[in-house]
Amino acid sequence: MNPPDNSRFSDQILDRIYRLHPKKIDLSLDRMERILAALDHPEKKLPPVIHVAGTNGKGSTTAFLRAILEAAGLRVHVYTSPHLVKFAERIRLAGKLISEDYLLELLDHCEKVNGDRPITYFEMTTALAFKAFADVPADVLLLEVGLGGRFDATNVIDQPLSTVITPVSLDHEQFLGSDLAGIAREKAGIAKKDTPLVVAPQPTEVLEAILEVAEKVDANPVVSSGRAWKYHATDSGFHYEDLQGVLDLPQPALPGLHQQENAALAIACLRHQKRFEITEEHIRTGLATAEWAARMQNLSKTSLAGTLPAGSELWLDGGHNPAAGEIIANLLRERKDLPLYLICGMMANKDTRGFLAPLAPLTSKLYGVHVPGEDSHSAEDIADMARETGVNAVAMPGFEESLDLIGREQEGPVRVLICGSLYLAGKVLALTQE
Repeated sequence: MNPPDNSRFSDQILDRIYRLHPKKIDLSLDRMERILAALDHPEKKLPPVIHVAGTNGKGSTTAFLRAILEAAGLRVHVYTSPHLVKFAERIRLAGKLISEDYLLELLDHCEKVNGDRPITYFEMTTALAFKAFADVPADVLLLEVGLGGRFDATNVIDQPLSTVITPVSLDHEQFLGSDLAGIAREKAGIAKKDTPLVVAPQPTEVLEAILEVAEKVDANPVVSSGRAWKYHATDSGFHYEDLQGVLDLPQPALPGLHQQENAALAIACLRHQKRFEITEEHIRTGLATAEWAARMQNLSKTSLAGTLPAGSELWLDGGHNPAAGEIIANLLRERKDLPLYLICGMMANKDTRGFLAPLAPLTSKLYGVHVPGEDSHSAEDIADMARETGVNAVAMPGFEESLDLIGREQEGPVRVLICGSLYLAGKVLALTQE
């Protein structure tokens, strides 16, 4: 007899939590502070915290941090969002995903503690994650911001070990606005007094806004300019430099030149803290072993690629804003050996035209799809917006049907990229069991 699938029970509790406060995002810390007090303040019992905010690259930077720290023999907690296939992906305890049994236990406990008082889904799940992180021993916690920074549910840590801001660009405008400097100030809200604030390369207006916040709270900015730290690409990888010295490093395991920047940011963070000793060997091992799903993930050897012509490639990326579109395009410009076909689904609140604009000149054809079960653009709308960017496009029932059609229509090898949404990426990975 098979054991019960507790993920189904945890999903039922999460559904109840969502109904208590159906607004997905409600920027305030009041409810978070209340439930943490009811849980006896687990946020005050955590291992040293590295807090990561930004628009693009948070997940990849966190993946590099985790890989390097684990290469140093440390036990690493990780909190990220959203999940792709199952909720447990969000919480990694001392190197392993939280078990469904423990997740169910925590959900039940936190639901009873909260009662019927309003709380958002992200606040409740962050609170239960903090309780797990406090109860399970580890050396360090990598804590990724959900949205923004200043009022994000994760921003209840009084004195983190370090804070990090990845590249800032437009996203979630309905909550953060469309003023880039204003968005940067929200992201910089994680800055804390006397704590390193390690900042990725940013546009001038963004950097100025971040430094303005850092000065107000007496944080210690570590900026990728001047002498603090810097990097540049080389023929074999990249060159990293700070006051501690120079490192000539190989291309990270995660594909794309943009991953050099994420890796360099992680290195800068770890070389500007004094708690843990991180060596060049740890860094090299971490760069070679870092993994992050749905970021130019190669699915060419999965069964999903079986309908494509021999020699074809199948890739998956969950990037969903104009900056992500430019990053993907920069990578694909280096790979013009095969014609590019896009299968794209995007949430209704995303800038589809902005995402597709840099990809349009590289694309032979686009297949627009709706993301099942989500508030996404219709397949027809995706196709229409793609045509506005100059791409030959057609609406399709789903990504599987799109792959089948590509396989029937194309005789030679092609490169297919499924893109536009982490929710769509989750549907793909659930089917491939990756």
